Amino acid sequence: MPPLRTALLQSSGVLGDTAENLKALDEAAARAAQSGAGLLVTSEMFLTGYALDLQDIPGLAEPADGACARAIGEIARRHGIAVLYGYPEGADGVVYNAAQLIGPDGAALANYRKTHLFGCFEQDAFTPGDTPVVQADLNGLRIGIMICYDVEFPENVRAHALAGTDLLLVPTAQMHPFQFVAEQLVPVRAFENQMYIAYVNRTGPEGEFEFVGLSCLASPDGVTRTRAGRGEELVFGEADPELLSASRENNPYLRDRRPGLYASLV
Repeated sequence: MPPLRTALLQSSGVLGDTAENLKALDEAAARAAQSGAGLLVTSEMFLTGYALDLQDIPGLAEPADGACARAIGEIARRHGIAVLYGYPEGADGVVYNAAQLIGPDGAALANYRKTHLFGCFEQDAFTPGDTPVVQADLNGLRIGIMICYDVEFPENVRAHALAGTDLLLVPTAQMHPFQFVAEQLVPVRAFENQMYIAYVNRTGPEGEFEFVGLSCLASPDGVTRTRAGRGEELVFGEADPELLSASRENNPYLRDRRPGLYASLV
């Protein structure tokens, strides 16, 4: 099975302008596909921007099958590339911080709602999701989805490992001074759970926040296969099933677990 070439779009787009952000996504999808990528991953809340006024969020939110989702489905289909994008999902009278995976044929594969909301802004703006493991199959790999703060909870990532996730997609809005998450924590999570992790950040100032970039693709051997800088960037890495299989064979973490000792965690 060939590696899945994965494109990481490190960008903050234009705050509150979905039309411009769809245009940027279309351009990135074209570049990624031309470079042989089968998957394009964007940042948290890429569709609308992150640092929105609270009163504007409900008007920008849309259902998982809304107009923007259909537009992204057409982008994916036209370029023949899967797309994971972050957006505010409006459903049942509330708004979720969500991420949706669209397949290369334009069909929706999975939709995830952020389960751990960071800080007062997110807790005031969104309702937390309650499904920790959301997965889909793509190019022979089991794809999992999280958003930003979720990956900082080891139980969350371990649940994905036990469910067989091969490549965990984590759109994020990682801000100063927490860049150690991208630099250190994410590669460790990939190693201890024996999976690839694509961690894709926003960049630059936005409202009261300063996003640090440093998007990366970390592999199950703990190596960072690609790393962006601090600015707008499209970088590429490969999720290699052969390396994944060999690493899992050599690393005993999941085999050596003793779940009976961990009851106090729940």
